[in-house]
Amino acid sequence: MTAAGTLPHITAFLNAVSLAFLITGFVHIRAGRKDSHRKAMLGAVGASALFLAFYVVYHFAAPIFVFRGTGVVRPIYYALLISHVLLAAVVAPMVALTLVRALKGQFDLHPKIARWTLPLWLYVSITGIVVYLMLYHIYI
Repeated sequence: MTAAGTLPHITAFLNAVSLAFLITGFVHIRAGRKDSHRKAMLGAVGASALFLAFYVVYHFAAPIFVFRGTGVVRPIYYALLISHVLLAAVVAPMVALTLVRALKGQFDLHPKIARWTLPLWLYVSITGIVVYLMLYHIYI
């Protein structure tokens, strides 16, 4: 299998790993386990950074993959894809700011942006997985 054939599966896996870390981090902070929350969120950032690196490599190396779904699913797919891409561009700097505030110990400011960053990041992760499934597994 070529890199173009393998990378979408790797990026989807990394996206799923990031999603699992995000949910785990949320559960830990709600339970007051700050150290576990920190580890989970650093895992989410790491998985997302790897995702982004592989995603960029893939899009430089691979031809554009055409969505093959037809009918009502087509506008649904594109609505998911467009919202995913736009919100990914919005959430990336938010993740960076949220991370910087946490690493600097600015725990008065960290939750103020984290309460917006987390739901957007969850949406981007979930829609990324859904788009991947639609593109590479359901409508092939």
